[in-house]
Parts: sequence; structure tokens; C-alpha cells
Amino acid sequence: MLAQSVYTLTNQQNGNLSFKVFEFDNNSYFDHIQRNNYFTLIIVTSGEGVAKVDLSEYPFQENTMFAFYPYQPFMLQSKGTLRGISIQFHHDFFCIYRHHKEIASNGTLFNNVYQQPYIWLQESSKNTLLGFIREITEELKTEGLRRDEVIVSYLKIFLVLATRIKVDQQTINESGAGGNKQMLIVQSLRNAIEENFRSKHSPIDYAEMLNLTTAALSRITKNHFNKTLSELITERIIIEAKRELYLTDKSIKEIAHELGYDDEFYFSRFFKSKTDISPQFYRNTVGFNRGATG
Repeated sequence: MLAQSVYTLTNQQNGNLSFKVFEFDNNSYFDHIQRNNYFTLIIVTSGEGVAKVDLSEYPFQENTMFAFYPYQPFMLQSKGTLRGISIQFHHDFFCIYRHHKEIASNGTLFNNVYQQPYIWLQESSKNTLLGFIREITEELKTEGLRRDEVIVSYLKIFLVLATRIKVDQQTINESGAGGNKQMLIVQSLRNAIEENFRSKHSPIDYAEMLNLTTAALSRITKNHFNKTLSELITERIIIEAKRELYLTDKSIKEIAHELGYDDEFYFSRFFKSKTDISPQFYRNTVGFNRGATG
């Protein structure tokens, strides 16, 4: 593969990245923390190492596909030469949130605090996905009529197929442990967080709901999700905050209140401590409501 095989579309209004696909034959692209204001998909075709994502680490090998959402911190530490291909796209080009009913990838492929941020690809699946990337690349080489729409169509299919793979892998993993008491606790915890994350932010709240000690629930959470219980709750709050900042014109004060924070300035500090950027900066660089005040 050639590292210089790069094809890019830019936003004509502001000059920012809209869509990019590139091949890489070394790890210099991802060997340092990334905090991109766009979605990133990476298919590793050769090599192995450890991915550091948020506060967790995941070993990976060839035929792994990663999916990272905007401003999610990640880096890939390889044990040798790393080869593969990456797609990066901004919300302006294709909005996962607005098309979630069509492709079902938001909350599955991306933005899923309960699942690892990657899928394993069988050879046939990898070749199918790479085939769509080749089609996208051919479109990027042209100035054809409605080129962007064709690329978006290919991207949609790519995301649908990748989401199917992840759903299948989740089903296999969960059915394999279907009778496990710990799996029942994990599912109860997921349900509890989804129903209560806006009002309950403390691990002890969820331990009490599940009639467990905080220490016991924390051990199960770390074992299953590779995250602490606090991290799981926090990530869910941050994902919802980003969704509100992106999709709505609600003030930051309103969003903070809906997420259980009476002090918008405390909420803003909390958001920045977890993402390295302020809610307003996120809205200005990613959200459809760019430029609005909070």
C-alpha cells in the first residue's frame, strides 16, 4: 500500500475536511492521541498492537476495523509495520445522528459505551468493505455529476454492512454467556444506566438499584466493559450531551439541566475535563448549530 494514496473533499464554505480516504503503510498516522472533530474508520489489513481508546486498552490484529466518533481520544500502538486504510468524514458530509434509523450505526458501530470500538472482519467481509472503499475512491477521482451523493450512498451501505457484522458478533458473544448470572447483572446495569443517567450520576446509585455493593458491581463492570462504573456513566452522559449540542439549538444551560446539572458552568467544566474541549467549542466545530451562543 502507498501512504500517499490520499483523496479528500473539503467544505467549500470553510475549507474544513468533509471526507477523506487514505491508505497507510506505517503507524505514524495513529501513534499519538487523536481527537478529531470527525468520524474515523480504520481497517487494519496487516499488523498488530494495542489500541488505547478513552481510558481503556484493546489488543488488535489484522482484519480489525475500528470506528471512532468525533473527539473520541484514541491511538494505535503497533508492534511493527501497520498497514491499512482509513475513512474520515465530518457530520456536515454525512450525519450519523440524522440517519440513524436508516443505518442503525449510531449506538452500535459508534457511540456505544457498552461495546468495544471495533469489529473483527472475516476475509469475505473485509473484501466486501474494501470493495466499497474502492468504489468511493473511484468517485473521488472524478468530477462526476452529484459525486458527493454517490459517495454518501456507498458510505451508507458500508456502515450498514459494518453494523450488521457488529450486531452479529454481539449476538454470538451474548448467547455464549446467556446463562451466566454476571451477564444478567450486566444487562440490568445497561438498562438502569439508560433509564437513569440523566438524574443519577453516582456508582452507588446503580449498586443500590441492583442490590449489590459498589465494589462488587465495579468488579463486574471492569471485567465486562473494561471500564470503571464511573467511566461508563460519564461516557453515557457525554454522548447524550454531544447529541443535544449537535442536533438541537438548546442553550448549554438547558442541556446541563436536562442532564442533571443545575450549574451550567460546572457542567461545562465537567464536559471539558472529559473531552478536552468546551461544549460551545464542540457545537461550533461539529454541531449543525455552529456559531450559536450558549
